[in-house]
Amino acid sequence: MSTQARVKKDKEIIAEYESQVKEIRNQLVEQFRCLEQQSESRLQLLQDLQDFFRRKAELQLEFSRGLDKLAERYSAKIRTSREHQHFKKDQNLLSTINCWYLVLDQTRRESRDHATLSDMYNNNVIVRLAHVGEDVLRLFKKSKDIGVQMHEELVKVTTELYTVMKTYHMYHTESISAESKLKEAEKQEEKHIGKANDISAALMRHGHDDRPQRRSSVKKMEKLKEKRQAKYFENKLKCTKARNDYLLNLAATNALVAKYYIHDVSDMIDQCCDLGFHASLTRTLRTYLSAEYSLETSRHEGLDVLEGAVDAMDVRGDKLKFMDTHSQMFCPPSRFDYQPHMGDEVCQVSAQQPVQTELLMRYQQLQTRLATLKIENEEVRKTMDATMQTLQDMLTVEDFDVSEAFQHSQSTESVKSASSDSYMSKANIAKRRANQQETEGFYFTKYKEFLNGSNLIVKLQAKHDLLKQTLGEGERAEYGTTRGRRNVRTRTQVLCPLAGWHHHHCSYISGPLSCPSCAHTVNHSNTLFCFS
Repeated sequence: MSTQARVKKDKEIIAEYESQVKEIRNQLVEQFRCLEQQSESRLQLLQDLQDFFRRKAELQLEFSRGLDKLAERYSAKIRTSREHQHFKKDQNLLSTINCWYLVLDQTRRESRDHATLSDMYNNNVIVRLAHVGEDVLRLFKKSKDIGVQMHEELVKVTTELYTVMKTYHMYHTESISAESKLKEAEKQEEKHIGKANDISAALMRHGHDDRPQRRSSVKKMEKLKEKRQAKYFENKLKCTKARNDYLLNLAATNALVAKYYIHDVSDMIDQCCDLGFHASLTRTLRTYLSAEYSLETSRHEGLDVLEGAVDAMDVRGDKLKFMDTHSQMFCPPSRFDYQPHMGDEVCQVSAQQPVQTELLMRYQQLQTRLATLKIENEEVRKTMDATMQTLQDMLTVEDFDVSEAFQHSQSTESVKSASSDSYMSKANIAKRRANQQETEGFYFTKYKEFLNGSNLIVKLQAKHDLLKQTLGEGERAEYGTTRGRRNVRTRTQVLCPLAGWHHHHCSYISGPLSCPSCAHTVNHSNTLFCFS
């Protein structure tokens, strides 16, 4: 193949790789844009809810004052009337008058209830909505930091893959060149030997002996051949090592990219972006529901519709809808394929000598390192899960029942303040929110630590598995004639895109599997295979 054609092929490979990396980077940018739009949409929703309840509180207070003035107007009229003085003495009220008194009493009670409801909106519901808005903004910033960290890790591994690919191409080019020079030296040697034999035969016919000169020339050609042969083997060894590094980094890159799109993005939305949002908004709306139900039971039919909507709030369902709406931004990209260079037919890690010993040592080091990392990361995960449970307990505390604020007695004539409750006092609010934010900080620290550990484990595990398969195949190739074929079981991990269900199965797999949570059929495209 000509040099021009080879350069063109190199440029095509690099252009294809850069195009794939550029597509992933654009996708990562769009993911941030989608998450930012979701955060802005939530903030706007919370702001609209605050404005709505603030205006409704004003209307409730106006209505309460109007009812109080109305009841006081007719109560004063009754107090100055003769009928009132008469009936006040013997308390023998007519049924119609008694109903009239009860109507006024009910009006005064409604006035107190609406004043309580107005105070509940101002000092409870609106305060909760403001806190949820602060949480959304704060959690988005922290989630963005984690997302940037994950994106930088993806950029790092793709850059490393590009470097080792270029190194492999360079050494392979040198190997081809050395091989060409060796073949040229062999041809020159054959041509020189044939020519020397002809000249020697001619001189022998005339009685001359040229053997000393002939031996010197042959030794010179043999020395040239040996020099080029040594150069060829040296370049070939460098090419083999470079190809092995390229294939190992290729496996690690594909594993990390797949982990990010299949697990990390979903987990980041679940455990960072959406952390506490649905629970906090549910608590706020349940406070509103409790107030409305306590105010008048006749409105249950209309409020049941809202309660059904509140009960139907689902973190997982919202996330799936969100990701489905932006499916192009969150679907995993195509895997990085191995790009053979200049017709190189070797497409797997080479485990033959002289690199077999090096690969075996590297495999053992990876095995030891993985065992340590998995133990450490499991401890971090347990701490993270415990912290998450603590945080969830803080966010799901059932503090939305305000029915006590609407309980009436003869001695309770003043409006109860929602902020006078010990739980909603400013001191308790500040303490609870400080504890919540402190727990959040510790949780995010552990989440970052767990994420870094799992990323490293995925990369090392991919290299470990590839080396294990390679060394196993090399062993079978070397001892295949004396050893029988061993049984291989396939360990299958199935990921359900709807329920997040994982199924482990060690057998031969045929046909689709079903998720036990949602009965969703999982095809082999969502099935990961490994050897055990």
